[in-house]
Amino acid sequence: MQALLDVILPVFLVIGFGYLSVWRKWFPISGVDGLMKFTQNIAIPCLLFKALSELDLGQSFDWRLLTSFYSGAFICFLLGMFGARYVFKRDWQDSVAIGFCCLFSNSVMLGLAITERAYGAAALASNFAIVAMHAPFCYGVGITAMEIARNPGPLSWRLIETILKAMFNNALLIAILLGLFFNLFSISLPTVASDALAMMTRVALPTALFAMGGVLYQYRPEGDMRPIAMVVVITLLVHPALVWVFGNTLNLTTGPFRSAVLTSAMAPGINTYVFANMYNRAKRVAASGVLFSTAVSILTVWGWLHVIP
Repeated sequence: MQALLDVILPVFLVIGFGYLSVWRKWFPISGVDGLMKFTQNIAIPCLLFKALSELDLGQSFDWRLLTSFYSGAFICFLLGMFGARYVFKRDWQDSVAIGFCCLFSNSVMLGLAITERAYGAAALASNFAIVAMHAPFCYGVGITAMEIARNPGPLSWRLIETILKAMFNNALLIAILLGLFFNLFSISLPTVASDALAMMTRVALPTALFAMGGVLYQYRPEGDMRPIAMVVVITLLVHPALVWVFGNTLNLTTGPFRSAVLTSAMAPGINTYVFANMYNRAKRVAASGVLFSTAVSILTVWGWLHVIP
């Protein structure tokens, strides 16, 4: 119960306050859209850039950590995609969008916030290693699968160009690459720039959580409950269970193991709806999947915190 009160509820109360503020019209929906753009395109990229530029890459980028997390994520993508196709009889493009919902955990807004509250700021090094690969891996898998579903046939240069363009237009990915570049070449920012960046990073997560609550208010559960239930089960139970098995099999040490399992236990991120909206496929499943998974994760994350060593 203490973990629920001290770790989980403060995070979800910020989300709930964003939801309530929009519902009661204390805060305009247009303002939420602006906040989300600010967090997704400026504040969180600043956070990721700063963290990755200062990260000890040799210690944080453990192949066992990344293998455990991303093997589980890819298996969940396949489970979601083939489940949508063969169990719920959706076409291949819908199935890819639903599979993407099972692939893309909310590793930043929820994963970073809950891990920090549970294990302290020092525990975030492994989270940032996961986050550094998250957008490239997930968008790479999702866009490749969707473009193949839309254009069956051999891999073409046009397909590769489409995939790369979609990935490198992402502000999070650009911030990650810049952070790694500064780290690898030991480039330091001037003190005044570093201080300004630190100010920006302090507002990134609480602002993102508030905006996320406002965005969730705009989603309306409308049918498709069976595939939505599949998304909830795969993201909140199957993914962390797989990461638990892989982490133990690879003898992952306690700190990275905690980060991997807890991050994999997060609900799907808002980017799952962005992906569905980009291709105009399975948008109702994506929107409601984020909403229901986020609500249910209050209890499932509490459960995982009880069993994680």
